[in-house]
Amino acid sequence: MRTAIITGVSGQDGSYLAEILITKGYRIVGTTRERQRAGSSLPKNLAGQIELVDWDLKDPDRIAHLISQYRPDEVYNFAAYSSGAGMYDDPVGIGDINGLAVTRILEAIHRISPTTRFCQASSSEMFGYVAQSPQTEDTPFCPRSPYGAAKLYAHSMINIYRRHHGLFCCSAILFNHESPRRNLDFVTRKITHAAASIKLGLESELRLGNMEARRDWGFAGDHARAMWLMLTAAHPTDYVIATGETHSVRELCDTAFRHLDLDYRDFVSEDAGAFRPAEPVPLIGNSDKAKRDLGWSHEVGFEQLIAMMVDADLRLLKQEH
Repeated sequence: MRTAIITGVSGQDGSYLAEILITKGYRIVGTTRERQRAGSSLPKNLAGQIELVDWDLKDPDRIAHLISQYRPDEVYNFAAYSSGAGMYDDPVGIGDINGLAVTRILEAIHRISPTTRFCQASSSEMFGYVAQSPQTEDTPFCPRSPYGAAKLYAHSMINIYRRHHGLFCCSAILFNHESPRRNLDFVTRKITHAAASIKLGLESELRLGNMEARRDWGFAGDHARAMWLMLTAAHPTDYVIATGETHSVRELCDTAFRHLDLDYRDFVSEDAGAFRPAEPVPLIGNSDKAKRDLGWSHEVGFEQLIAMMVDADLRLLKQEH
């Protein structure tokens, strides 16, 4: 039986990956800062199927102990500060957890279990102020936030450990990916939750920032599957994981409300205080390399994803009320 450590296992990405690995017969060790809270927040179908262990990304000794104890075949790192509204908050903490902590994991693997394969949940935020679109693995990085800069440091260290030490380590350059498990701080879930609330008469309006902003939104489960394919490949390398399509916040609103037979224009307005200008060059990923090397492509389309999220929020709100 193969053993995988998943950091941040109770989050959106970690839980979807855990579901995939369970179907493959893995023993899963999930790391968390708070075992009790993580256990209660995991989807019910994962209850009892994951060994939850305490983990401190600032403590190299604790990281080394767990690598030594489990000698995992694979490590997937999802533990990070959020990429939502908090991308500019606490830049020192973001640099430590999203950047330096990855080096601590790599160093522990290098010293203790060099055959362990490592995959980092990297980010399209590393591209930042891009000059070309769509972005590929060869597009120059120019991060515009502490979050993107920290992710780029981690990305660079993975390349160094792969080339200098020969580790099987790689970065999945993930573009935006969503699901019913997405935090309410993110605009996708904010919209689907509000649409369901308005349908049930629990709310009457939704105020958003720039509705013309566009993103490459995929399904978190598809992105997690790509990371597993990366660690079962013959050679380690980095991949852009994206749908190759962009949609505006306005389109997202239209899709979510229309799914409930509502017209978003009756309920949604732009809030000038939350307005952020759209990027001059949109972030949109080209995943041709992943399709060619891994046979990966996204299976859940945009409308299907939004419908899935709206339906989940509708069920959740009905249970709560």
